[in-house]
Amino acid sequence: MVDPHDRSDRFELIAASEAATLARFANEVLEDDPPLSVRQEPRPQLLMQRVEEPVERRPFNLGEVLVTPAEVDLAGHRGFAMVPGKAERAALSGAIVDAAVAADHERTPAIVSALEDAAARQREQRQRAWAESKHTAVEFETMEDQQ
Repeated sequence: MVDPHDRSDRFELIAASEAATLARFANEVLEDDPPLSVRQEPRPQLLMQRVEEPVERRPFNLGEVLVTPAEVDLAGHRGFAMVPGKAERAALSGAIVDAAVAADHERTPAIVSALEDAAARQREQRQRAWAESKHTAVEFETMEDQQ
């Protein structure tokens, strides 16, 4: 189960959230004009995507992906987000949302609810994708274990 209060889970949920939802919550958090400083401007960059190869379980560099990270300090609480693609506004909004949840801002219950909805959508999408592709799985026999 994904927990929006757990920072690692929250990073994944923010990345999976819609930009408009993040922007709406960021604007609501900023309505009271809390002290905000941008620690890392949102700038698209390439990031090496590393996976584990399934046979020998060694790390494998799959390729580069475009991401946009951002980091803020909101009233003494740090917030970070990294979203896929070239999405400066979504990254900055996500960082503000992360800081707001970390600070237990008054909007936190609504933000957590939206992040839980994003988790449910992501889970459903993964289940749909697996249901569509599981019939194409191939099993291989190897002679490595036979002597």
